[in-house]
Parts: sequence; C-alpha cells; structure tokens
Amino acid sequence: MGLQNSELGKKSLYISEYKPELLFPIPRKTKRDEIGIDESNLPFYGLDIWNHYEVSWLNDNGKPQVAIIVIEIPANSTSIIESKSMKLYFNSFNNYKIDNRDALTRIITEDLSKAANTTVSVVILELDSDSLQINPPSGVCLDNLDITVSEYTVNPKLLKLDGQHKVNERLYSNLLKSNCLVTNQPDWATLFIEYSGIQIDHEALLKYIISFRNHNEFHEQCVERIFIDITKYCKPDTLTVSARFTRRGGLDINPVRSSQPLVSYPNSRLIRQ
Repeated sequence: MGLQNSELGKKSLYISEYKPELLFPIPRKTKRDEIGIDESNLPFYGLDIWNHYEVSWLNDNGKPQVAIIVIEIPANSTSIIESKSMKLYFNSFNNYKIDNRDALTRIITEDLSKAANTTVSVVILELDSDSLQINPPSGVCLDNLDITVSEYTVNPKLLKLDGQHKVNERLYSNLLKSNCLVTNQPDWATLFIEYSGIQIDHEALLKYIISFRNHNEFHEQCVERIFIDITKYCKPDTLTVSARFTRRGGLDINPVRSSQPLVSYPNSRLIRQ
C-alpha cells in the first residue's frame, strides 16, 4: 500500500471549543453478560483509575495551564467511557478560558459522572506532585519462567492449582497484551494477581496471561474476565486483579477488581507509564 493510501499525514478532527458531548459511554453490560457477570449482583468491588498527562486550558489572561488529572470511575457504573472520546473531550479545553482549577474540576467531574452514570472522582495534580512518581512493581514476577507457549487466544482452561498448599501471594507479569476492541491496536500492561488460597500453578498462570495476546477487548473488560476465570478455575479465598496499562493519547487506564471492598487502591506508576 502506498503512502498516499495510508492514514499518515491525514488531518484528524480537532475540536477547539469545549464540547462535553464528545464523551462516548459504552455500557458495561454487553461484555459482562458474555462472561457471566450479573450487573445486579457484581462478584467484585473495584474501580478504574485513569491518569491523563496531556491536560491544558487557558487562564483568564489567556495563558496556557498544564496539569495531570487522576480520574477514578467505580466498577459499579453502568458505562465505561471510550478512551479516544475522552482524549477528544480533554482536547476541547485547550482554548477554553477558566478562572481557577476548582471550577475546572467541577466541570470535568460533572461531565464524566454524567457519561459514566455514576459519581466520578477527579483530582488535578501539579506536575511536580509526589503522588505520581514511578515505582518498581512489588511481588513475584512470573516472566522468567522457562515455558513453551503455543496459545495466543484466551484459554481459561490453562489455569490450574499447584497441589493443596495454601498461600498468600502477589504475582505479576509484564507480558499481558490485548488489542483494542475498536481499533485493533495493541494494548500493553503489567498484570497483578494478589490472592489467598490454594497455590495457583505459576507456569499455568503465565500461559493463561499470554493467551490474551490476540484477544480484542477493552482494558476494563480484560481485567474482569481474568478475575472471573481465576475465580472459576482456581477458587481462591480472596482475589484482587489489577492491571497497569501503558498510555495512549496521554491516557493510561488501570482497572482494579477485588473480592474484598476497596477503601482505596494505590495509583502507583510503573516504568512503562
């Protein structure tokens, strides 16, 4: 295919005026029905943590302001917000004058809460904030296991237990890759599995994680599928599944699902974020 037929160099739609209707909600129910989740009785607690690093607006004097915004959307919301629409929405503030950050926080909170159909948390951070420092992952890394892999389509039957010994473990892998349900572009993440119960076979778990490699699903949906599969095939006493996805368009999305109520969950950036 020649360059003239590609998308390279073509203009993209750019909205220069504040436009909240750009936000595009997607019901969670469709995918939850697919994997057997009853929305009226969710089998987990959780939230989706979004970090947006490309936020800008104008003060009353027309001087550009920049910041990082942290968004938390509860997992019991009826909808997620499509990430490209979130990017376009924030771009619509680039030439928007507003007198202070509190006012901007109120506007964004109202718009995102309406789109997600729940109360969304929005916090604006200074660029020198200590709360988003990069940290190493904690737990036992699975990635150095010497395994042979042949399945790249999700297969929960790969999961199995390792004997009858009970443990408390926090495991992680940097090898989670899936594809966007809309664009088919790759999504990369570090996946964390924290559980108590009979020990999960580490090699089997890593093979299962890798089996997402050609899978098309949104970030939030992948994490919920993993939570449901581990619950079904490994039956842990407690389970928390979280993923730190790399950013796209200035946004990273970090879903968390847990069998236990979450008072709070650390928003700890990793090296690829």
